[in-house]
Amino acid sequence: MVSISSTDSKTALTIEEARKIDAYWRACNYLAVGMIYLRDNPLLKEPLQAKHIKQRLLGHWGSSPALSFTYIHLNRLIKKYDLNSIFIAGPGHGAPGVLGPVYLEGTYSEVYPDKSEDEAGMQKFFKQFSFPGYIGSHCTPETPGSIHEGGELGYSVSHAFGAAYDNPDLIVACVVGDGEAETGPLATAWHSNKFLNPIRDGAVLPILNLNGYKIANPTILARISSEELESLFEGYGYTPYVVEGSDPETMHQIMAGVMEECVVKIREYQQEARSQNKAFRPKWPMIILRTPKGWTGPTEVDGHKVEGFWRSHQVPMGGMHSNPEHVKLLEQWMKGYKPEELFDEHGKLISELKELAPVGIKRMSANPVANGGLLRKDLKLPDFKEYEIKMEAPGTLEVENTRVLGKFLRDVMKHNMTNFRVFGPDETASNRLQDIYEVTKKAWMADYLPEDEDGSQLSPDGRVMEMLSEHTLEGWLETYLLTGRHGFIHSYEAFIHVIDSMFNQHAKWLEICKKHVPWRAPVSSLNLLLSSLVWRQDHNGFSHQDPGFIDVVTNKSADVTRIYFPPDANCLLSVADHCLKSKDYINVIIADKQNHLQYLTMDEAVKHCTKGIGIWDWASNDDCGKAADEPDVIMACCGDIPTMESLAATAILREEFPELKVRFINVVDLYRLQSDREHPHGLSNKEFDILFTPDKPIIFNFHGYPWLIHKLAYRRTNQERIHVRGYKEQGNINTPLELAMLNQIDRFNLVIDVIDRVEKLGSRAVYVRERMRNDIIDNLAYAHEQGMDKPEITNWKWSE
Repeated sequence: MVSISSTDSKTALTIEEARKIDAYWRACNYLAVGMIYLRDNPLLKEPLQAKHIKQRLLGHWGSSPALSFTYIHLNRLIKKYDLNSIFIAGPGHGAPGVLGPVYLEGTYSEVYPDKSEDEAGMQKFFKQFSFPGYIGSHCTPETPGSIHEGGELGYSVSHAFGAAYDNPDLIVACVVGDGEAETGPLATAWHSNKFLNPIRDGAVLPILNLNGYKIANPTILARISSEELESLFEGYGYTPYVVEGSDPETMHQIMAGVMEECVVKIREYQQEARSQNKAFRPKWPMIILRTPKGWTGPTEVDGHKVEGFWRSHQVPMGGMHSNPEHVKLLEQWMKGYKPEELFDEHGKLISELKELAPVGIKRMSANPVANGGLLRKDLKLPDFKEYEIKMEAPGTLEVENTRVLGKFLRDVMKHNMTNFRVFGPDETASNRLQDIYEVTKKAWMADYLPEDEDGSQLSPDGRVMEMLSEHTLEGWLETYLLTGRHGFIHSYEAFIHVIDSMFNQHAKWLEICKKHVPWRAPVSSLNLLLSSLVWRQDHNGFSHQDPGFIDVVTNKSADVTRIYFPPDANCLLSVADHCLKSKDYINVIIADKQNHLQYLTMDEAVKHCTKGIGIWDWASNDDCGKAADEPDVIMACCGDIPTMESLAATAILREEFPELKVRFINVVDLYRLQSDREHPHGLSNKEFDILFTPDKPIIFNFHGYPWLIHKLAYRRTNQERIHVRGYKEQGNINTPLELAMLNQIDRFNLVIDVIDRVEKLGSRAVYVRERMRNDIIDNLAYAHEQGMDKPEITNWKWSE
């Protein structure tokens, strides 16, 4: 641990360097205040009046000075050492502290020419901030150089490491808010250093901004002893450098020296590992920057402490249109930065300060790593058709679908060993993807034990990222993609809910990029496999049964979300190939890992998945396309287990009611059910009616919660005749069939549903219905007696 305070006398900068850096920082702070308050008179050439001030004051001052302080000191080192670096701002609403330096180094004006580097451009730059129709108060996708918005707190460190993996020349400076540091995802993400290989990966320099306060509370890390705080980060595996103080002149010297020492240390560690080709886990440096919240802002407003207290978190003083004294205080505050010394008469940063920033793509705001689509290269994909599961007839062969996917992913990895990784929370083998280990292992930079040689699959060179933190994995993957690479994440279905809100934030990021930020190049899609599904969690019980993540996904923009339910291995291969080639989407694939019947040849699977929905003629007997007759009932299904139960029900129906005309429809692309007016994959009403008919009963067997189908099919012609079965929160330790019966997606209940809705079946239907009820009772009793399903259930196959 290295502790340096503002009383120390280190001088890393010459007097002239320190003067210029402080002037640059004053310019950043001036811009930050201007963004929050001003709509006009940006250079204060006129006496400040209420009309120059926004009616509605939005924005956050508290963390902004420390962010720009750190940014400009990193700029110095980029120039001195020719660094390749990007900047992540973790503190909530810290955008003014980032937008200021981004504007001063010219990138903002290049991207948005109307925000030019002059008085008129500065006026627009100020007015747009947190203003309707313009930009928000975070480092949103509109911010050049940003790969982390920071709206929802907790992901800065995982995002920083995700960017650093497989980027050996990159240093990611990551400022962490001390409020943010209280979140669970952030606290866990510090362990990302146990996965960073100094040979092939870049480095992360975390800077904890210990300003002491959140919105209206002290932060925990600021109210524990220095010894305890430093021990915490030493325990995480870092070497903490503590820099604290409030005097700008001294703090510039200290920060310059400490940041330089950290960069030198990082390079030494990398050089040692790379020259010897021996990976090891250094005690990477990190900085604890203890500065006042709202640094350089008003000390006091209306008798209340502001600088160094929580009152500086947002807008330090309001009431500008009703309190002339506050207008005077604001003017004094802004003039205290001496803008006349910083900008020329036209409003441009003076040349001696302009030269402090890097140029071209060395600017953190212009680094192509932070616009990863510019660097993205297509994956070298094997031909997925070569992994085809061949069968003699549909519904007669059983295969573990995800195991087949694992073989495909193994070879995807083999051909893309520098820009593709697989992420999962200790479930790669559990989800049957372990064939990947034939070409790479699990990344691991912590200690090894002798017994690890016996199947643990650990290696410092591994490209499978396993950590029991879905938050950290998702964070790594998001920025691995945003910086131009490719990835695949998998999880147990029930526990993907852990990252519901992270998914939300990434979806919002992609949507904004697509609709409002044309200069951001498309990035690889986030591909998410959900396995260990609800219907095969009969052994783990109720806690593991939750298919509701797809409901969350359907709430997001149709421009960025896709949901696929491949019913067998060949369909899963087709879907996976499609998803790995796609850009700017979140693709959710739902496929179970247990043995399941196989239905389609590869050619059939490709056609079926391309259409997204279709009739299985071999399971239908309504002679579709051969006669004018309409079916009596539609048996529709979505999901591998519901598909099998629907087929079993159809087999019973065809045996018991040979005259019954059944049309069997399987859905792969869930969004095909939605209207084409709502989703680009949606069917038109005419197409929907052709498939499902405008008036025949539809028995829809669904993987998830049944009301989701009603939501997607809202206002379809035949909506009132759609009867959906799905998961209804009924479950425990069950057999597979018992769990299906409890939720009424089983074959027997489906047959009853058809009998209850097709009037033409006559009196015979009464007896069949009774037998179905008896079968339910018998099978429940057998499960409770034997602990398993009857052999005729377990071994059921489709037969003509």
